[in-house]
Amino acid sequence: MATEATRAGEFLVSEANGSRSRESITLTGGPYPAGQVLGKITASGKYTAYAAGASNGTETAAAVLWSAADGSAADVSAVAVVRDAEVSQALLTGEDADAITDLAAVGIIAR
Repeated sequence: MATEATRAGEFLVSEANGSRSRESITLTGGPYPAGQVLGKITASGKYTAYAAGASNGTETAAAVLWSAADGSAADVSAVAVVRDAEVSQALLTGEDADAITDLAAVGIIAR
């Protein structure tokens, strides 16, 4: 039996009109699935997986990756939900209670 990965945007319950909720980002690391919770590296402004114990900015959840992307070989351009959205917590990857709180602070509400 094959298991299907989370599809692009499948985690999204609702978002603001137009493209207000999404931004183009620079992603480093990976590979990451759609719905990966991301933190923003303070020094570079690049995004990578949220890491609760880090001290480089990624200890604060800041976005959710729209579709699968891999920046492990080189940084890549990707799309992330960064504000004004509702997401399905069950379809997020890498979240914990602190990440859910961080996301709420930027207007991304987990349901």
